[in-house]
Amino acid sequence: MTEPQPRIDTVRPLRASAVAQWDLEADVVVAGYGIAGVCAAIEAARAGARVQILERTGGWGGAAALAGGFVYLGGGTGLQKALGFDDTPENMATFLTAALGPGVDEAKIADYCANSVEHFDWLVECGVPFKESFWGEPGWEPPHDEGLMYSGGENSAPFLDLAKPAPRGHVPQLADKKIGERSGGYMLMKPLADTVAELGIAVEYDTRIRRLIVDDDDRVVGVLATTYGKPVTVRATRGVVLATGSFAYDTEMIDRYTPKLSGRPGAAIEEHDGIGIRLAQALGAELAHMDASEVAIFGDPQMMARGILVNGRGQRYITEDTYPGRIGQATLLQQDNQAFLIIDEKSLEEALATVSATPFFRFQPTWVAETVAELEAEMGLPEQTLQTTIATYNRHAENGSDPLLGKKPEWVRPISGSLAGFDLRGFTAGFTLGGLRTDLDSRVLHVSGEPIPGLFAAGRCTSGLCAGGYVSGASLGDGSFYGRRAGKAAAASATD
Repeated sequence: MTEPQPRIDTVRPLRASAVAQWDLEADVVVAGYGIAGVCAAIEAARAGARVQILERTGGWGGAAALAGGFVYLGGGTGLQKALGFDDTPENMATFLTAALGPGVDEAKIADYCANSVEHFDWLVECGVPFKESFWGEPGWEPPHDEGLMYSGGENSAPFLDLAKPAPRGHVPQLADKKIGERSGGYMLMKPLADTVAELGIAVEYDTRIRRLIVDDDDRVVGVLATTYGKPVTVRATRGVVLATGSFAYDTEMIDRYTPKLSGRPGAAIEEHDGIGIRLAQALGAELAHMDASEVAIFGDPQMMARGILVNGRGQRYITEDTYPGRIGQATLLQQDNQAFLIIDEKSLEEALATVSATPFFRFQPTWVAETVAELEAEMGLPEQTLQTTIATYNRHAENGSDPLLGKKPEWVRPISGSLAGFDLRGFTAGFTLGGLRTDLDSRVLHVSGEPIPGLFAAGRCTSGLCAGGYVSGASLGDGSFYGRRAGKAAAASATD
């Protein structure tokens, strides 16, 4: 008689007593083969555990392999020192606490910063290459294979005076980048995937997790997955690590938790459907910062730094020389997705003469005019709004200052002569930052505050370092760092 198949159309946990047989077994089962999953698998295997990776696509990489590759590291890494930049864990923590808040997990930030140098060394030991070269121009990422860059607004207002600026965007070396196809993220993932192969870690591709399996004490002891629709039961004798990514492509979750991202393009991959979060929720897992999101704006940083950004009322709202992700957040979350870039002809020509990693953000202006009043009228702004903004800006720019928002003097110059206006309304895309609440050992926490036995998580399915703000490299940084912690902790876990 054929055994009945377990349901796969629910996220509720499945009792181990209902499993007739286990199709696969390992000490540690890792769901997801992106940055968090690969690091968890490596550390679990090095701790002596038998590891099984389950990946829903046909290959390794996840969102990490398509990313620019920033890993946010500091405190005095070998790359920072080689390039002459001083940094300390305390200085790094001061900046991150301010930039990633409000409501950051200060213990997690302190932990991450204190161990950042060791984490950099670990990545290098695994074969991740970092070129000893610094890129100091505004940009989304280095246009070549430079290994270090400011990636979070550390050297701009309001953080410039809070902590000593230090570049912490560490980018794996890769020549001939193709943004969104093969960039620094590929050269972060490839050496780690090679390490997985060297360690002999088992991998099942085209396998999607559907339910968690728990014993009678509610300890997680495995997962129910499907391979091409066929149910597969996978036993985990020590623990399950969720490394399944964000919920950026789950419409219902976006509408519920981050409605300002509703209808916006997702700066992630379609596999980020929140499954790991929902499965853990079904066990009573606590969530954190589910309303938090990072937002990209489709603007060229070299152009934005040399011009001014105004909202739908013709008013400046953020320093234009900061990390462009902060500009995106401010535009979508605080300015109703209304943004215009105003730049004069001389500054525009200077910007277009620079090298950019994102030349596709350099498009023709929407409006051109000989005077501010003419541009204001063509843009449809109320009379005197833009004129007043530029008059105020120019008054202080004559002295190389920006007392309103604090743009650095090197980018401050009066706007004069012929003008161009770029319509950036709606030019944003985002991804989610909230997720499962975890402790410093990447154990998933129940709403009671206690760890859920046998369940660990890392990466974008968790609420990591970011509580609201963002810096490029935070996702790959805390995903890899706490992926390692999850692997170690799961390998050390044992049933009572």
